[in-house]
Amino acid sequence: MAARLLRDGHHLALVQRGDVDPGLRAAAETAGRRVTVHRADLTEPAAARAAVEEAADAHGRLDALVLNAGRIDRHPAADFPLDVWEATLALNLTSPFVMAQTAARRFMAQGSGGRIVFVASVLAFQGGILVPAYAATKGAVRQLVMALANEWAAEGIGVNAVAPGYVETELTSALRADPERSAALGARIPAGRWAQPEDVAGAVAYLCSPDAAYVHGQTLPVDGGWLGR
Repeated sequence: MAARLLRDGHHLALVQRGDVDPGLRAAAETAGRRVTVHRADLTEPAAARAAVEEAADAHGRLDALVLNAGRIDRHPAADFPLDVWEATLALNLTSPFVMAQTAARRFMAQGSGGRIVFVASVLAFQGGILVPAYAATKGAVRQLVMALANEWAAEGIGVNAVAPGYVETELTSALRADPERSAALGARIPAGRWAQPEDVAGAVAYLCSPDAAYVHGQTLPVDGGWLGR
C-alpha cells in the first residue's frame, strides 16, 4: 500500500514496528518524496492519537489516512481467551476509530477535506471459522465506515474501507500452511488464486484518489469474486 501511494505522489508517514523497507526508502528518494516513521503501541488510544498528530506535524499537513494495523487469533469460540478478545478489539476497532477521529479533526482544521481508508475483510460479510474476535471487529469496521461517512461526507472527508479476501501475507500464514484448508479456500476463489498485496493496494490507492471524491461509506471487497460464490 505504501509503495503504491508513493508512486501516486504521496509523501509517507508510516506507523510501524520495524524500519523502512530499503526498496521503499530508495524509491522515495528517487521520487523526491519524504518518508517518516512513527512508533506507537496502537492498542493504547492515547498512543494511536499521538501517532496521527505526530505524522501530520512532521509533514505539515495530512491528506489521507490508511488504517491497516490488525491482528487475528484462532481459537474455538467456546475457549476463546478473553484477553485476546479485548486485545483484538483494541487494535482492530478502537485504535482505527481514534486515529480516524484525530485525522478528521485535522482535516477540518485544514479546511481541506481528506481520505480515510479502513482495512476490513470479507469477514465483515461472513462469520469465518475460529476467529470470532476478528470477525466481530471487521463487521464493526464496516458499520463504523457508514456511520462516520454520514457525519463527515459533507466536510469533504471520504470514509471508506477495502475488504480483502484471502491474501498471501503473514496474517494468513497459518491457513496457507494447512494443505487441506488452503486447497479448499483456493478452490472457492473464482479468480483461481489468492490475492497479492498489490491487488489490495490498488483499491486503497483508488479510494485515496480524486476519482473517489463521490464515494462515501462504502466497503469495497477485493476478493477475487469470493463473496459472489
